[in-house]
Amino acid sequence: MKGRRSAPLLAYCLRRLAQAIPLVLTVFVINFLLIHAAPGDPVDLLLGGLDSDPAFQEQVRRDLGLDQPMSRQLWSYLANAARLDLGYSFRFREDVGTLIASRLPASLLLMGASFLLSVCAGIGFGVVAAYRAGGAGERALTVLTLSGYSMPVFWLGQLMLLVFAVGLGWFPIQGMVSLRAPSAGLDRVLDISHHLVLPALTYSVYQLTLIYRLTRVKMRETLALDFVKAARARGIPELVVAFRHALPNAMLSVVTIMGLHVGHMLAGSVLTETVFSWPGMGRLMYEAINARDMPLLLGLFTCIAVTVIVVNVVTDVIYAVLDPRVVYS
Repeated sequence: MKGRRSAPLLAYCLRRLAQAIPLVLTVFVINFLLIHAAPGDPVDLLLGGLDSDPAFQEQVRRDLGLDQPMSRQLWSYLANAARLDLGYSFRFREDVGTLIASRLPASLLLMGASFLLSVCAGIGFGVVAAYRAGGAGERALTVLTLSGYSMPVFWLGQLMLLVFAVGLGWFPIQGMVSLRAPSAGLDRVLDISHHLVLPALTYSVYQLTLIYRLTRVKMRETLALDFVKAARARGIPELVVAFRHALPNAMLSVVTIMGLHVGHMLAGSVLTETVFSWPGMGRLMYEAINARDMPLLLGLFTCIAVTVIVVNVVTDVIYAVLDPRVVYS
């Protein structure tokens, strides 16, 4: 019986993966064309805008492969990307894949902490607000979340720095580690965690607000359904009714929103990491834009786009696990 139930789910997962492959290829092509359609000459920026010898400029352009027709450059890029070769960074004089991999752990740490905070707080506050509908607690939570939702990330980050770092001195102003921090051990973990608090709080506000509002609405709708009333009539404790009966059904829409807004989190990392000088992919993208480093920008955009596609596939699979009817639709 278990094998019969898992077979349609496996077929659904394979079907979603097959649909994602041409989408990934399309993303590669569109990113390449957009980056190369941007105005300006990367060779001029690379040479610092100096009036260098035209022959030398042509030599640099030839070494970078920029003298080839666009179609040839695109084919070369796709062939190299198939071998996981994303090119060479003009600005950092380093392989793009190696450079992104070196910044990826910092971004994953920030995103993971922010996502965990927004999910736990958003769902928890949403459940409390659903049970306290119309009360002072719900109104206070709604006002606070709406205030956070309306604040731009860069402005909220600077406000956090002014209040908690500069004014109160509770947290560091910039960076991921202190200059005098130990290279390993518990002290280093605590130092990184100390630096992580403000960026993670700033980064999680937008996502937290969305999850809170959707959880509150869906929990209200679910608590009014007949099966919840029947569970209460059987004498099941209210805590079990909330988290075992009502919340799993309310989570279907919440899971979808969580997956869709991973892309927003990736985009917001540029602002957050720049404000707090967090050495992740967002900060790297900011530096690549300033230097108009096309291979690095192309690698970053492609990695972010592929990550969003993968996360959406995973979200669809989780949704199918929570609601098996999706498999047969």
